[in-house]
Amino acid sequence: MFREHDGGLEFSARHETLRIEPWGRDSVRVRAVLGAVRDDIPGALLDRPADGKAEITVPDLTGLRAFRTGLGSPTDPVPPARLVNGRITVELSVEGELRFLRSADGHELLAERRAHFWWPGTRAHTPVSPGYRRLEQHFAAYEDERLYGLGQRQHGLLDQKGTVVDLVQRNTEVSIPFVLSSRGYGLLWNSPAVGRVEFAANGTRWVADSARQIDYWITAGESPAGILRAYADATGHAPGFPDWATGFWQCKLRYKTQEELLAVAREHKRRGLPLSVIVSDFFHWTRLGDWRFDPAEWPDPAAMVRELDELGVKLMVSVWPSVNESSENHAEMARRGLLVANEYGSPAHTAWTDKGADHQVAVSFYDPTNPEARDFVWSKCRENYQEYGINLWWLDACEPEIKPGHPANLRYHAGPGQEVANLYPRENARTFHEGMAASGDTDGMSFSRSAWAGSQRYGTAVWSGDVGTDFATLRQQIAAGLNIGLSGIPWWTTDIGGFHGGDPDDPAYREVLLRWFQFGAFCPIFRLHGFRLPWLPLGGEMTGGPNEVWSYGDEAYEIMCRYLRLRERIRPYVAEQMAAAARDGLPPMRPLFVEFPGDERAWTVADQFLLGPDLLVAPVTEAGAVRREVYLPAGARWTCAWTGEVYEGGTAPTLDAPLDRIPLLLRDGAQLPVVE
Repeated sequence: MFREHDGGLEFSARHETLRIEPWGRDSVRVRAVLGAVRDDIPGALLDRPADGKAEITVPDLTGLRAFRTGLGSPTDPVPPARLVNGRITVELSVEGELRFLRSADGHELLAERRAHFWWPGTRAHTPVSPGYRRLEQHFAAYEDERLYGLGQRQHGLLDQKGTVVDLVQRNTEVSIPFVLSSRGYGLLWNSPAVGRVEFAANGTRWVADSARQIDYWITAGESPAGILRAYADATGHAPGFPDWATGFWQCKLRYKTQEELLAVAREHKRRGLPLSVIVSDFFHWTRLGDWRFDPAEWPDPAAMVRELDELGVKLMVSVWPSVNESSENHAEMARRGLLVANEYGSPAHTAWTDKGADHQVAVSFYDPTNPEARDFVWSKCRENYQEYGINLWWLDACEPEIKPGHPANLRYHAGPGQEVANLYPRENARTFHEGMAASGDTDGMSFSRSAWAGSQRYGTAVWSGDVGTDFATLRQQIAAGLNIGLSGIPWWTTDIGGFHGGDPDDPAYREVLLRWFQFGAFCPIFRLHGFRLPWLPLGGEMTGGPNEVWSYGDEAYEIMCRYLRLRERIRPYVAEQMAAAARDGLPPMRPLFVEFPGDERAWTVADQFLLGPDLLVAPVTEAGAVRREVYLPAGARWTCAWTGEVYEGGTAPTLDAPLDRIPLLLRDGAQLPVVE
């Protein structure tokens, strides 16, 4: 039943094989399968580290075997097999059930829990098609436990305890199946399969709707920071963040022509306003899947990029993963099998009103899990964009945005859609990361609407998608950003002001925009975007209303300019936090408990955050509010960056927050140039 295997521990019974392996410092990987353990299913983990060795103890089962065969009498209970890897100890019972303990004191971090005393047990493998099963992994629930991460959600909750979360990629909902527990562990469900996780009061259940093998990784940490460091070691660290990217990014839906975009960049410089990035959004192309500028609207991209370079501005270009049947590349991609296939029907995945058509046309998605497809798409982007000096890629609609969303009908190079669909955004980012590396021009990055575990190692930033434009949505973005940071993605932002609407002439909307702009100035990436009123219908002529800082009236302009200048002053500090993210896996935008794990209340604050270790940010998220309560974590003294007033930690003062001020507090005398 028990045996050592390649430095790990295996258990076999009732056709199931369970393998536990040391996988990095203080961490183990667990796989369970009917039959032999598989190494050919894609996941998030990097290769098993070569260093380190676990201590393994296997019990003597002689007495148990004799009793079960009727040749002996009952003996004392059989002790569990044990595997010790640094801070984590795994106990495996003679019934094949697992407990994960803190090695130092035997504290139970997490334990499997039977779904029923008879059947099913702690793990269930229910057939759904030949070779594929609905997989369930059951764990105990703990009343005092809090759970964080799981990517980016729009429910507004920081603590995921009590939620049921679909494990599927959707616009605004980024599925990254990693959780950080207040009990001192982190767990990665190492499967890109479509499914769900349930954090109920009577148990936790992870589900893959159709897959072949249960696979997860668990680590024990001395602190939240230690857990995040181990997770980055296991799934990949983000690369160094470009210095230019810490500045202000300007965007709207959409600049229709080369001249319109250049006019905005010139106006920024005429006014003396900082600008690091400006964006050419969708419909700049000839057809979806051509991956090139429409020469009627963008006649000289090389000249455009040269002028922007002289202004100190980078150009980001929107690159969608979808291919119109009328695209010049569709026939070749279909012939070579570079598009996502369908189990039933031709490879068409959505309908779109593209340029050159007054009606919706069939659109397919390329398959980034196929190395040949990645090479093909990169070759087009290198030829049609990078050759002009463009190295910034806005990877929109990369969930992928399939409608209807039936992953069971999809077949990828990496496997059936139900088993691998959540990989898509990560592998799409890989296309551009590896392409830039091969070109030798690595001073770029991608900007993605979705991600999966390990996306950070491909140098991609994530934004929160097409969200609403009200205060309730602004509040939700704080928890969304904190949780995706805890899921391994340090480069994150939102559409400042939200995406769907917003009237620049409406005083109520201007208030939302200003409060969002203040929040955005302290996000890892500072970016203004949105589809402002008045709208035009979807199609090649589509554009929205103005969305520049001077578009919202004189009062709003002065306030936004104040925060543009503030961001410029703290850019060196932001760069330091990005360097720490690359080195240590710590998100720049982090919950209070990451720095103050000993403060119980710090684990519950969902509407504030720390930018790095020293700057506490408390966004204003209520209409008409000019004051707000701010919780100051115990264990530090806090100085109001605006007034210089000092407060003791462990208190919750109500601070002034007039329309031009977001509450900002500095930790233990830290010096940051917040005030001019």
